[in-house]
Amino acid sequence: MESLLVDAPMPPPGMAEVAALAADALAFHRSLASYRPTPLHALPELAAHLGVGTLQLKDESPRFGLNAFKGLGASFAVAHWIATHPGTAIPTFTTATDGNHGRAVAWSARRAGARAVVFIPAHASSPRIDAIRREGAEVVLVKDGYDAAVRMAHEAASARGWVLIQDTAWAGYEAIPNWIAAGYWTSARELEPDPHGADSGVDLVLLHAGVGTWAAAMTSYYWHRYGAARPRLVVVEPVDAPCLIRAAPGGVPIGLEITRHTVMAGLDCGLASTTALATLRRSVDAFITIEDRWALEAMRCLASPAGEDPVLVAGESGAASVGALLALTNESAFDAVRAHLGLDATTRVLAWLTEGATDPGHWAEVVGRPAPA
Repeated sequence: MESLLVDAPMPPPGMAEVAALAADALAFHRSLASYRPTPLHALPELAAHLGVGTLQLKDESPRFGLNAFKGLGASFAVAHWIATHPGTAIPTFTTATDGNHGRAVAWSARRAGARAVVFIPAHASSPRIDAIRREGAEVVLVKDGYDAAVRMAHEAASARGWVLIQDTAWAGYEAIPNWIAAGYWTSARELEPDPHGADSGVDLVLLHAGVGTWAAAMTSYYWHRYGAARPRLVVVEPVDAPCLIRAAPGGVPIGLEITRHTVMAGLDCGLASTTALATLRRSVDAFITIEDRWALEAMRCLASPAGEDPVLVAGESGAASVGALLALTNESAFDAVRAHLGLDATTRVLAWLTEGATDPGHWAEVVGRPAPA
């Protein structure tokens, strides 16, 4: 496990631009018949067990019936593309995915009456692939991993005139990832005015990351909304896919060869988004990596809680933020991180559950009972 501590974090670049788009995204989401704010759960028993003051969990699994938060970004990006191209025939939309984003793009395209083509690693679980197909998309299986799927989607879009709705940015492809990031702000805006600011109930926010777009969106939100009064922010990655923590010191994405796939499939990314890296590298308080066992333990803790804590169904990636809290409060390797963050018995923690049981069979193996229908 690794950690990288950031001294004197500073506001990230581009906040005003994303904030303006985020206002449009919130209005768009509220116009959808299927839009409902997702719940915030208090977990006092788990907080006491871990030795923190309070723990709250924002549960994105009910979002738009997609079992994950990704619909917020994809739906706004597709709608915004159509709105900014009046008189243009609706195109084929394409993307690469480890599962949730591809399903969200397929759903968003279907809503718009458009075709979708989704590239996904062939090692992805069958339930995640099937969920994309049920949204009406054509699925292309890619022999190598997520980063190869991104390259193939980009090449196909360029060759065939499709529109790429990708949640990672690189030089020359930054506008649409920013639209997606703006869409993600809706999740945080649903919690206003509480419990975000340090004066209104939260001291520490845990943000898990793949390429970094969602974590960067939340980081921009906190700085824009609260400035110096923001909670402390921690970015969490799998030990087997540490693309942000490795690239943060130099500020340039480093293509990592993924030799072992993390169970946190949605975070199994070897190349950071350029815009996300620019946002995160100097604007959060720490980066950490965690082993898969902590995400799996978080799934079990949430599924079989003590006392009056609610039963929550979290997928492998969706449980990563809670897994990070388990690791932070149990691993001596993180002693310096705890001291840097001031993590103690008074700390009020906010985490996100970003997906439900997107692979029900594996969830049952981990938890020891079938996933709820």
